[in-house]
Parts: sequence; C-alpha cells; structure tokens
Amino acid sequence: MKVTTAALPLLPLCQRLLPGLPGLPGLPGLPGLSGLPGLAALPGLAALPGRLTGLSLTLLKASALEVAILAGHLLLYPSGIIQERRPMSALPTAGSQDSQDSQDSHDSRNPRNTQNSQSSQNPQDTRDTRDPRPTPPIPRLPARTSPPVILLHGFIDNRSVFLLLRRSLAQHGRHQVESLNYSPLTCDIRTAAELLGRHVEEICERTGSERVDIVGHSLGGLIARYYVQRLAGDLRVRTLVTLGTPHTGTRVVPLANAHPIVRQMRPGSAVLEELTRPSPGCRTRFFSFWSDLDRVMDPLETACLDHPDLTVQNVRVSGIGHLALPVHPAVATGIRQALDTEAQESGTETTSTSTAGITGTTKTTGTTGTTGTDMGGSTGGLTVA
Repeated sequence: MKVTTAALPLLPLCQRLLPGLPGLPGLPGLPGLSGLPGLAALPGLAALPGRLTGLSLTLLKASALEVAILAGHLLLYPSGIIQERRPMSALPTAGSQDSQDSQDSHDSRNPRNTQNSQSSQNPQDTRDTRDPRPTPPIPRLPARTSPPVILLHGFIDNRSVFLLLRRSLAQHGRHQVESLNYSPLTCDIRTAAELLGRHVEEICERTGSERVDIVGHSLGGLIARYYVQRLAGDLRVRTLVTLGTPHTGTRVVPLANAHPIVRQMRPGSAVLEELTRPSPGCRTRFFSFWSDLDRVMDPLETACLDHPDLTVQNVRVSGIGHLALPVHPAVATGIRQALDTEAQESGTETTSTSTAGITGTTKTTGTTGTTGTDMGGSTGGLTVA
C-alpha cells in the first residue's frame, strides 16, 4: 500500500476516532505500516465501522436540525428587525383622578351612601364585641424576586432568535425578559458594549432592580463580556450566560474578514487581547455553553471561557449545532438552571443538582475561579453531556 500526503487532512479525524492509532510511513511521528502487520493490534479498529456510523448519524441529525432552524428563523426574522416596545409603568392618569374626586363628592352629598360606607367600614357594629382582641397576622416569607433578563443576539441576527427561549423563561417565572437589537452595520464590539451598558441602566431605572442577568448568543456573548470586564458592567450584571461564543476567536469563513467586527472575533485581535487582561474582583458569574458539533467555532474549544479572575462554568452540549443553542429545549433548561444557581465560592467541593431531568455536576478547579460543568440528561432525543 502506498500512502501519500493526500491523507494528511483526514489524520485529525482518524486520531479522534482512534486515539491509539499509530502513524503512517514517511510522515513525522508516524511509524511504518509495511505489510500492515500491526493493523490487527490497533486498539479500537474493530469498532471503527460502528463509530463512523454513529458519527454519521449524529452529524446528519444535527445538520437536519440546523437546516430546519435556519428555515424557521428566516421566516421569523422580519418580526425581530425593529426594537421591541418597552413596558411603561402604570401611573394614575388625570382622568381617573377626576372621576375619583367626583365619586367622593357624590358620596359626601348623599347621606345614605355615607351611612352605608361607615357601616361597612365598622364591622364591630354588627358583631359581638365581647372579644375585642385582634387576630395576629400570619407571618409570611418575603417573595423571591429574580432580576430582569436581557437577551443579546449574534452576528447579522436579531431578537427573533430568542422566541422559544423567551417563552421558556416566561413559563418558569421570568416575566421581565427583554431583548436588545444592535445594528448589523455595527463595526466595533466596544461600541455595541457601550450601547448595552446604556440599555442595562435604563432597565434598572425602570424596574427598580439593581442587577440584571444576560444571555448572549455567539457575538452577543462577546459584547456582554466586554461590557462586564472592560466597562465595569460587573456592578450591574449578576450572571452572564454565553451560547457558542468565540471567547478566544474563531477562524471560520476567512472571506468574512471584510467586516470589521468579524476581524475582532479572530484569534489575537485587539479586542480579545483586552479580554485576557486581569479583571480582579469581578462580581459576575459566567456560564459558557459550547457544542461539540458547532461548525462556527474553529477550534471548538474557543467557545470555552478560561480566565483566572472570572468565576466560570463551561457546559458541554452534544448533538446540536450553532443555531440550535438558543432554541433547543435542553439548553433552555440548562440556561434556567444557570440563572437560578446561587453564587459559589472557589474551593467548594463537588455538588450535584437536578432540574427537569438534567443533572449538573460542578467541579471547582482550585484558586483560579474557573469551573467546569457537565450536564447530563436527554431531551428531545439529544443529549446534553
């Protein structure tokens, strides 16, 4: 058998399928195959057809899901172009105040109404007064209030991508959920982060909340992270969840470098270099969801966040692609679990939790403050592992 360098592009795939695969003759670090004497002893060779079949089926399912999501998103895209309407506070109007004043004056002119009102306000007149001791009030625990959630879309996208996620959050008690659209013509992550900061301040002023939670998909996660680390956004952001965000840059689609913001997402860019600088005392908790079939992330590990000053949990998702991350119900469950997770200090021991069939194990890596989370469980035939 004559092996040429044409096989080189396939070597990474073969090495992932067969970790113990030896090399090929004439290539660096690849021992000989003369007469193929060692093929029978290759570990995992017998399972190669099954692995290839499983890999093909997984890729086929993920690709079909990505196509279906893309088609549905194209239909919904026009509905998310404009900014959503901001809810206004319910304040009493002048008309309602005038009607109340006229009703009060009418009651004062009618003695019968006044007498009935007084009798209804004095229930002691119609009941036995031999036991005047009032009933003590029942103590109640203060209601738990969740901070508002801001959803931030990715590159050349809009808020319509979060339609299903918004519905899932609302069904589980998160009623203050808002989306921010930034222009597809935005050429600088820093500018988008400043816009996000103004939006956060407006929400806090309108709702009375001191902090917010942010969920960012792809580029949206980078914008939110820049706001937190470089613009003192950690004072406002309690939890930041990123979905398929290129934290260390992605090399996919080199022709897209014509767009300035794409160049900022390349490895070694000035913006990404800023994000590697120290961020001592950062108050925000980070959850980074990344998929093993995300073709937009090159390499895949770029969607994992690793910073010595940040408290991070990296969540590995299996069986879905980039577009499915903000849509899939299993990921939505993981996002809700992340938003409801209490802050954990570095150095704690491993704990396990379970929410809606998804179990999570938090593993603290020591003094760096970076943690990793493996969430196991299945929903809709796909596995979050």
